[in-house]
Amino acid sequence: MGLGLWVRTGVLMAFLTALLVGIGYLLGGHAGMIIAFTLALFMNFISYWYSDSIVLGWYNARIVSEEEAPELHRIVEKLAMQAGIPKPRVAIVPTMTPNAFATGRDPKHAVVAVTEGLLQILNRDELEGVIAHEISHIKNRDTLIQTIAAVMAGAIMILVDFARWSLWFGAYDEDRDSGNIIGLILAILLAPIAAMLIQLAISRSREYLADETGARISGKPHALASALLKIEQAIRYRPMREGNPATAHMFIVNPFRGVDFAELFSTHPPTEKRIERLRKIAMEMGIIF
Repeated sequence: MGLGLWVRTGVLMAFLTALLVGIGYLLGGHAGMIIAFTLALFMNFISYWYSDSIVLGWYNARIVSEEEAPELHRIVEKLAMQAGIPKPRVAIVPTMTPNAFATGRDPKHAVVAVTEGLLQILNRDELEGVIAHEISHIKNRDTLIQTIAAVMAGAIMILVDFARWSLWFGAYDEDRDSGNIIGLILAILLAPIAAMLIQLAISRSREYLADETGARISGKPHALASALLKIEQAIRYRPMREGNPATAHMFIVNPFRGVDFAELFSTHPPTEKRIERLRKIAMEMGIIF
């Protein structure tokens, strides 16, 4: 792992740890701070070493063999070879919402996962475009930092929910420092926004890079553009109903929304802009879009 990725990952882990510890302090003083710090260390350790298993478990994704999905394996193997990385494991997510993601701490421990819905609506070229995009995330070492962000953001939301219920049911007595209560209310309001902004900062630029890298790996920018449009349109009518919204940035298109969000608060760049960039890449490659 390059120095730049180590720095980015370290800064992310430090910031999210500090956020967790701060919420813990507001919840339970010094004892709460120690508990939250311990939780943060545990979550950081788990998310680093077991990131692939965690995310696959969230979506009931199943690792499939070559015998079960021969064409899918052939596509993954071909594109991994073209990208110069080891062949990732292949998983299928049992949902009809079309989408895909990659996970794993490094290329040697990576997984490419696609949903059943994706396999139904895309042709082979489009599927290659999507898988090349996900392999690009692996090649560019995005999967580790994406998963750490998802796991830690999930932990923050657990503490925020606990704090919300504590206030709701009057867990704080009248003698409690009112400043702490005000701080806790602010944390409940602001912590999810902070976690979301971190995800946005991680995701948007890396999606553009994965689009470009994937287009060059597959040689089919037009197919990736077509796939993005199909996925976007399908999600409008069939957004994902189950799963962890903290992982939205890991998917090729945000699977949890049925309508467009304001561009500023979207975990992904607008699909239209991604397609526009892919058109330019196709022209650079001498491909007629």
